[in-house]
Amino acid sequence: MIRFPRQFTWGTATSSYQIEGAWQEGGKGLSIWDAFTHTPGKIIDGSTGDVSCDHYHRWEEDCDAMAAMGLTAYRFSLAWSRILPTGRGAVNPEGIRFYSALIDRLLDRGIEPWVTLYHWDLPLTLQLEMDGWLSPGLASVFRDYAAVCFEQFGDRVKHWITFNEPWVVAILGHGQGIFAPGRVSTDEPYRAAHTILRAHGQAVRTYRDRFQPRQQGMIGMTNNCDWREPLTRDRDDAAAAERAVEFFLGWFADPLYRGEYPDCMRERVGGRLPVFTPDDRTMITGSQDFFGLNHYTTMFAAKTRPGAAVETTPFGNGGIAEDQDVQLSAHPAWQKTEMGWSIVPWGVRKLLHWIDARYGHPPVVITENGCAFPDVPSGGTVDDQRRIAFLDAYLAEIHRAIDEGVDLRGYFLWSLMDNFEWSSGFTRRFGLWHVDYTTGVRTPKTSAAWFSGVIAENGFVPMEGNPYGAVPGEPRHD
Repeated sequence: MIRFPRQFTWGTATSSYQIEGAWQEGGKGLSIWDAFTHTPGKIIDGSTGDVSCDHYHRWEEDCDAMAAMGLTAYRFSLAWSRILPTGRGAVNPEGIRFYSALIDRLLDRGIEPWVTLYHWDLPLTLQLEMDGWLSPGLASVFRDYAAVCFEQFGDRVKHWITFNEPWVVAILGHGQGIFAPGRVSTDEPYRAAHTILRAHGQAVRTYRDRFQPRQQGMIGMTNNCDWREPLTRDRDDAAAAERAVEFFLGWFADPLYRGEYPDCMRERVGGRLPVFTPDDRTMITGSQDFFGLNHYTTMFAAKTRPGAAVETTPFGNGGIAEDQDVQLSAHPAWQKTEMGWSIVPWGVRKLLHWIDARYGHPPVVITENGCAFPDVPSGGTVDDQRRIAFLDAYLAEIHRAIDEGVDLRGYFLWSLMDNFEWSSGFTRRFGLWHVDYTTGVRTPKTSAAWFSGVIAENGFVPMEGNPYGAVPGEPRHD
C-alpha cells in the first residue's frame, strides 16, 4: 500500500472558459477566447465555449459531485471579464455573487477552493485597447483586478494562483498563433511573458502588503513543464536537455526564485529578451509561497544533428525551437494519450527532483496532471481503465519523489469533468466525469470511483502488471 503524507491535498482542476458557458449572461464581458472561437478555422471541430459544460447553471450539482467523491480541494479559475466586463473599471455584482456562492458551497461541502486569477481568458477590451500582454501597462491593470478578487473572496480563499501556464500564453498565443489571441512572432512571446511576470510580481506585492496579514492565505504561480531526458550520454545531448527545461520552466521559475532569466536564454535570445528593472526584480524574486506545477509528458532531447529537422510542433517543444538548438524525439515503445503525449511516469519524478535542486527545496503542488482518452458511456458509466492505469503509474512515481525528499504537498487531477479543450474543441476528454455536450448530463467514469478511493485511503495499492508502470528509456544510453 502506498500512502501519502498526512494533510496531503487531493483535488481536481478546471478553468472558467472551459466549463462555465454563459458567455453573454450575468453581466459578463467578452474575452479573447470568445472572439477566437468564433473565428472560422481556429477550433478543430468548429465548437465554442458558449455553453460548454454549462457549469454557470449547474455549479451546485458539480459541487455535490465533488463532495461525493471526497475531494479535499478544488482548483478553478475566475473569468476576469465576468468580474470586470471590460477588464477594469466598474465591478460586475452578478459575477461577484456567482463566484461567492460557488466558494461558499465548496466550503460547506468541506472542499478548499484554490483560485486561479488568470487562465488565459483575457477581457477582449484589454486586447483591443492595450494590445493585451504586449503592453507593459497591463501589469498594473492585472494588479488592480487581483486586488478586487482578494477583497471580495480572500476572507474565504486561502490559496491563490496568479497565472496558469504563462508559457502557453506566450508560445501558443503569441508565438505559434494556435491559441488566443492568435499571434505569430519570434519576439512577442518574450515580451508577453515579461509583462506576465511583472503582473504576477505586482499582484503578489499587493496581496502581501494589503491582504495576506489579515487573510492568512498563500499565493503562487502555476507553470507547466514536460521533462526532457538526454537522448544519449553525449555531453551535447545532456546540455540540450538541460537547456530545453530552462527554456520551458526556467523561463518563468528562474525570475521567481533567482531574479533573472536563465543564462542560456539571455545568451541565445539576446536583445529580444526584455530586462527587469531593479524594482521589477525586487517584486518578482521570492514571490512564491508554493511552486505550482502542471505536468503531462516527457520527451528525449538532443543537440540538433546536422541535416535534421528541428522540432517546431508547438505541443512538443517548450519554446521557440530555433532559439534552443534542441531536437526532440520519443521512444518508439512509449504509448500515447489522445493528445499524442507519451506516457512516461518516471519523467514527473525526474522533473520534481530538478525543481527541488534548482530552487532550494520549495514546497511543490502538482496543480495539473491527467490524460485524454476516447471515453464512451456504456451502461450508465465509462469504464476508463487506461486512465486508472495512467494515474496509478504517475502517482507511484510522485510518491517515490516524496520518499526521496521532494517537498510535494498536493495533487490536482485534470480534470473534474470533460470540457472544452481549447483548439481541440470537444474532441478530447480529460475528465473523471463524462459530459454529454448536448444534454449537459454528467456520467461518472470508473476513474472517478478509483480516485475517490485514493482520497479516502490517502493512498492506493499499486496495480499489478500496469502497462505504464515499466516504461523504457530511463536513461537511454545508445
